[in-house]
Amino acid sequence: MWFEKYDLEMLNGLRNANMAGHLGIEFLEIGDDFLKARMPVDERTKQAFGILHGGASCVLSETLGSVAAWMCIDPNKQRAVGVEINANHIRPASEGFVTGICKPIQVGRSLHIWNTEIFKDDGKLSCVSRLTVAIRDK
Repeated sequence: MWFEKYDLEMLNGLRNANMAGHLGIEFLEIGDDFLKARMPVDERTKQAFGILHGGASCVLSETLGSVAAWMCIDPNKQRAVGVEINANHIRPASEGFVTGICKPIQVGRSLHIWNTEIFKDDGKLSCVSRLTVAIRDK
């Protein structure tokens, strides 16, 4: 599914000096048809009432989906840009990490749709999110 063989060291290098790095997002696993990353639930990602901010969940989802889309294209000829994201927040997280697993719904020539499920440390589902990504020629 991926355009090239990518490794975690390379993916984690992508998060330098950007939102993913600021929030502590770390890529954990590249599967045949999925990408997994985690994010801490701490002062960077919590809202004022001590639980994970919904926007932080969206950042994790968009990071996973955008990188996954990028991994499916020739980055010398195309770019992947987010068009729409939605999220359903199911259970709050207040400590530890949340882990997102991103899988494709549709990988087309000009449009990708990626689904991310975000789990708390106890394995319970915290959020589901869908990202639509446009594939554009450079």
